[in-house]
Amino acid sequence: MLKLIEGSYASFFPREMDAMFRNRAETFHDRLGWEVVVKNGYELDRFDDLNPLYVVSVDSETERYRGSLRLLPTTGPNMLRDVFPQLLEEGEVVESATIWEISRICTVGPDGYSGRGICGAVLRELIAGLAEVGLLAGLTQLVAVFDERLMRILKAVRCNPEIIGRPQLVGGTMSYAALFGEDLLETLRDSLAIDGSVLAPGARDLAFA
Repeated sequence: MLKLIEGSYASFFPREMDAMFRNRAETFHDRLGWEVVVKNGYELDRFDDLNPLYVVSVDSETERYRGSLRLLPTTGPNMLRDVFPQLLEEGEVVESATIWEISRICTVGPDGYSGRGICGAVLRELIAGLAEVGLLAGLTQLVAVFDERLMRILKAVRCNPEIIGRPQLVGGTMSYAALFGEDLLETLRDSLAIDGSVLAPGARDLAFA
């Protein structure tokens, strides 16, 4: 089950936000060794101050945190434009009110430990949720920067995004910028055999009021 949490309403979801920022620290700093800032066990960056939309997976019975990702419009500051512009061709720009950026995808395993990588079932739910969010928000595409690790996982769930720009080594890992089209998200949702909404009751009303 997915919860949609706007950054400006994060204080109403203390348990989910605590788990998410700790999961991000464990995933990106401790396990992957990215150059991210961790303070008091939390990983946050300047983009968390821009009222992003968080998509958070929780257990449907216990509501225990299982994984999350972050969405930001490309009309404002975003990671592709401001952190990884080298992944685009010179002069290439991804900026539209109907294109949002995905970032900080992470999950915990069935045992609650984040060190085993992205859990397939949770990733599939998050991707299905992206299709639903895209339709609700009137999006045409999503864009993301990701590494070889996530590329392998995306291919495993039959998701083949459109690679744009110039894949390059970033921190010793091949990294990509890619677009996900509306049709791809819908096709993927069908291929994952997910029937009905994956959003928590009332989630869409809160996020898209």
